[in-house]
Amino acid sequence: MKTRIISAAVAIVLAIIWLLLHNTFIFEVVFGLLSAVAIAEIFKATKRLKFVEPAVACCVYAFLDCVMGVFHRHGWLTFITSNLYFGALVLFMCIYYLRNHEKFGYKDFFLMLAVAMLIPYSFGTVISMNYDKTAGMFVIVMTMCGAWLADSGAYFAGTFFGKTKLCPDISPKKTVEGVVGGVISNGLLMMLVALFYDMFTDGFEPRYFFILLSGMLCAIVGLIGDLTASIIKRQAGIKDYGNIMPGHGGVMDRFDSFLLVAPFMYYLYTQGLIVK
Repeated sequence: MKTRIISAAVAIVLAIIWLLLHNTFIFEVVFGLLSAVAIAEIFKATKRLKFVEPAVACCVYAFLDCVMGVFHRHGWLTFITSNLYFGALVLFMCIYYLRNHEKFGYKDFFLMLAVAMLIPYSFGTVISMNYDKTAGMFVIVMTMCGAWLADSGAYFAGTFFGKTKLCPDISPKKTVEGVVGGVISNGLLMMLVALFYDMFTDGFEPRYFFILLSGMLCAIVGLIGDLTASIIKRQAGIKDYGNIMPGHGGVMDRFDSFLLVAPFMYYLYTQGLIVK
């Protein structure tokens, strides 16, 4: 427990510093590194890391997809578009497949390509939020709350009221009562965070009712992401994806919920349902 607390404290401090630097290239670089590490963790769990060249190519693609916006904002390297480097990745994967088809099967090909696309896509939605210099940081904070606050509510509700197992084969500790508690608390806590944020900032108006609803929905969306990642770990026969955070696991262990919540919140944001 002591290790978990220390790791969490360090992570919170680093997250605050990262958020304060959201107007710098560090914001995108951090997401690029997170994408690359998450992809490597999935490849390791699914025993695809042995295919070194395509694994490196997928990680490089993910990093580029997150950081190229830094150059484009300054008018640099505008000819290097996402279509170009994604096409280069697909071409490289096809050539590798043709040369190594005896040991590199179509399941390896499509799994690695899909993971390389999905992870940076999810993190990229948060980068897109950051382009809004008025309300972008608020939406990012709401996204982080939507992904992670439900865990606390679910833990306490499950501890005091949990009786009905939700999915014992996948996650033995989760209960239906805990999920209900997490859904309700997530909506209320997100609304309170929005209220607190609104007290100290100007330029936009949070839509509190929709933030309440989005918080409740985020708890469900995040749970689906959490359970999906848990199934992969169970089928792969591992406890954690990595150990980048002692006591907490790897990037995928911490961002499994976030990876689904971020695109969901981005959609709500683009539809005008988070801020006016």
